[in-house]
Amino acid sequence: MILLDTYVFQAIKLLSHSASPRTKTIIYTIYWGISIFALLIFLFFVLTDPATVPQKVRTYLFATVVGLFMGKLISVVFFLVDDVRRVIQWISGKLFFKDTEGEQLTDDGISRSAFLSWMGLAAGSTLFGSLVYGFSNKYNYDVRKLKLSFDNLPASFKGLKIVHISDIHSGSFTNKQAVMKGVNRIMAAQPDIILFSGDLVNDRSTEMEEYLDVFSQLKAPLGVYSIFGNHDYGDYVSWPYNGISKQQNLLNLTKVHADLGWRLLMNEHVVLEKNGEQIALLGIENWSNKARFPKHGKMDLAYAGAEKYPFKILMSHDPSHWEEQVQSQYPDIDLTLSGHTHGMQFGIEVPGFHWSPVQYVYKQWAGLYEQGKQKLYVNRGFGFIGYPGRVGILPEITVIELV
Repeated sequence: MILLDTYVFQAIKLLSHSASPRTKTIIYTIYWGISIFALLIFLFFVLTDPATVPQKVRTYLFATVVGLFMGKLISVVFFLVDDVRRVIQWISGKLFFKDTEGEQLTDDGISRSAFLSWMGLAAGSTLFGSLVYGFSNKYNYDVRKLKLSFDNLPASFKGLKIVHISDIHSGSFTNKQAVMKGVNRIMAAQPDIILFSGDLVNDRSTEMEEYLDVFSQLKAPLGVYSIFGNHDYGDYVSWPYNGISKQQNLLNLTKVHADLGWRLLMNEHVVLEKNGEQIALLGIENWSNKARFPKHGKMDLAYAGAEKYPFKILMSHDPSHWEEQVQSQYPDIDLTLSGHTHGMQFGIEVPGFHWSPVQYVYKQWAGLYEQGKQKLYVNRGFGFIGYPGRVGILPEITVIELV
């Protein structure tokens, strides 16, 4: 952070070189005041317990610090381009031109430097501004409706309405009333079945205590089914916490699903029946093809006995599982439902085009993907984590109708 602040400051000096001494002092004081404040806040996060300040305050302060850092990082890309250009220009001047010509190149370079510096600051400020604006989108639920066609779908399940949600991350919520509006929108869709594809909490089962009465209102004729995501295992905090071990936390979280009235699928399948016809719903624990995430899922256990059913739906939290194992080893899994990526909570989605930095890590990161007769849908997440907002990628409630 200090190196980044120092580097950006060189551009600030360049752009303010013609200002009066008093104006320069004001600009420099404001810049370093904000930078030092951000650094102190960062150190405060590192050195204190999360309970030291209210969660809402901590969340927004952390997001502001990260936003400032990312804004400066984007700006630095432009500054680096200019510095590389000037180094090449200087070397060329020393090797191939006389000193006077070299000075002319340097003079010409100053205007280009100013232009690139202004561009860098504009890009960084735009990013920071968009992140601040995104705070208002975190409960702006987007209901996405789609029809998926399958030749082998039993006639009794034609028109089956699935509401798919994922990545609730209850530990990040700060507005219970806003979350309740999201739950109401789910119920307004009148689902036949609700499927939740993992990450109920950030780390601890106690994060759901305040929201049990909210999410227990999710009901459907065929039931509510759920699985674990990577965050549900509590891998990202230190244990024990308040006398609770990591193992006990997982057991407590299992009970939370039961208290909600949700059927948690742990490497197993259940049979859904209508008018004497049956399909299989499989649910596995987290299974990722990315090294930093756990492989607790066991498809062999979940699949055993399901092969006899004509149509199969799989809930698997991490979408990298679909391409790595499901496609090759379980080609009769018709529909896989995943989440995990959140669309990085940042990107661009317009008709015919969608982009997010997360696509450079996950090939399947948001929306519908098809390979042969198999389909994967990646939900953009109901909640949020880390950054308390959404820019371009809104929180999602997916309504899928099977036809």
